[in-house]
Amino acid sequence: MADKKTILREENVKSSKTKEYLENQLSIKPSNTMFKKPSYIVYNNFYKEELPRRLSIKREYSFYNYCFISVCLSFILGFIIGVLLMRSQSNTILLSPRRINSTLRSLNSLPKETRELAMLDRKEFSAVSFTGDSYKYKDIYPKSLTEDMKEILKDNKNNHHEHKILTINRTVHIPNDNTVLYNNIYWGPEVENSMPQGYGENTAEIWEQYVGQSEVEKMESGCGRMQNRLVTFKDGIQACVRYRQNTDQIQGEIFSFYVARLLNLTNLAPSVVKIVDLKDKLWSNVANDIATAQWNTNRAVVLTQYIPSLESATIPDIFKPSNRHLNKKDVLEITSKEKDTDSKQILLDKLKAKNIKTKTDKKEDFDHIDMKLNKKTIELFVELAQWSDLIIFDYLTANLDRIVNNLFNYQWNVNIMDGPAHNLARKMDSGLLMFLDNESGLLHGYRLLKKYNVYHSLMLDNLCVFRKRTVDSLKELRDVSVGAKLSEMFHKKNNAVIRDILPPLPEKNAKILQERINKVLSQVEKCDQMFSGR
Repeated sequence: MADKKTILREENVKSSKTKEYLENQLSIKPSNTMFKKPSYIVYNNFYKEELPRRLSIKREYSFYNYCFISVCLSFILGFIIGVLLMRSQSNTILLSPRRINSTLRSLNSLPKETRELAMLDRKEFSAVSFTGDSYKYKDIYPKSLTEDMKEILKDNKNNHHEHKILTINRTVHIPNDNTVLYNNIYWGPEVENSMPQGYGENTAEIWEQYVGQSEVEKMESGCGRMQNRLVTFKDGIQACVRYRQNTDQIQGEIFSFYVARLLNLTNLAPSVVKIVDLKDKLWSNVANDIATAQWNTNRAVVLTQYIPSLESATIPDIFKPSNRHLNKKDVLEITSKEKDTDSKQILLDKLKAKNIKTKTDKKEDFDHIDMKLNKKTIELFVELAQWSDLIIFDYLTANLDRIVNNLFNYQWNVNIMDGPAHNLARKMDSGLLMFLDNESGLLHGYRLLKKYNVYHSLMLDNLCVFRKRTVDSLKELRDVSVGAKLSEMFHKKNNAVIRDILPPLPEKNAKILQERINKVLSQVEKCDQMFSGR
């Protein structure tokens, strides 16, 4: 037993020495480390380090709670102050009608020119916006007025109050060489005088006489579809010959040309109808070429003067889906950008010169634009003026192969509007737009109106600037039978042999054309009323 007790005592001594040794070795002292502060936690030191960290986290949560409560209180306080300010402003406006009437009476006692300048120079009036979508205008009223007061000042048909701000009588403006736009809807002389000459009635008559006396020397592939041919006469003049198995397309091509002649459009190349007859001196030299082209004899074809030096034409940005409207405010915006000035300053300058009409109660501010333009802007307006004719022409004939083609395919290809317009080209020397390949007009296009008329109307309904002579021609056709006019032209220009092979325009189609002429004139009248404030 003594031995066992002695052994246990010795083991306890050894274990205590071992424990003391381990503690001395594991404790961190300056003598056994290179750092002044511990970089890690061991045993009992763990609790000494963990407590400060928990206290730090609690302080952070307290700080964020304080910030959140402060933001909420600030928002509530700001909302209450805003409500109080709006109530005080509304009460002030409700007391203002007498002051407005007093101001109007004092203004009406002034001379017209003084009143005009005084109204435009008032700082509380906002500037006029000429870029609104769908023909919506920005009202010219003091910013502090409520919507109810604006309705009173508008003096519309549903309101019998007599609170008119300003009405200025004016004399009719006579267009001059620097007039860009007049009567709210017409291109002015500055644009018209810059238009390319194109192909008028004289050129059409000369072409008819020339083809009647000439002989085709060579035929070769070209001018579009497979059986079309590019022909060369003995003196080197060339023509595109349109051959079709279906006479509807030949009728569509030649009668579309006749419609253009009635409208005084010069954008179609001169065309004439001939019969494929090998006995005729016109074709006698190219009998073998006719056989190679697989043409049948006694068929009507259309010979159109070949126009060289053509380049592709694209749809102007103003007619693309993001914009798609052309009116007098768009024209003023373009001229304003050229002069690098705002619309209000332009109106002010013109008002001082007594050249402008201002009716703020009807929201119309000008009826014409007089401005000397640079070459680039004139070229743009010349192109847009030709596009106004193109939109009318394609609507009347229901042409499917030009803009309607792009509009219809836009649903599958959004980039198609950025590419070249189909069957449209521009003369590189003059900028004349050429309306090519009109065979779908008046017949084939009319049969498909139920499907495609929405695309024709889309362009016409957003057009409010026109060429005056085109509108005058339409008015003349409205007062007569357009079918009778086309029939008379067809008989005058073609002999009995041609008339036996190629039928005239059907009466049903002539009536549709008459209806579409009336529709175009209705659009002109709508634009006139909309922008003149009548």
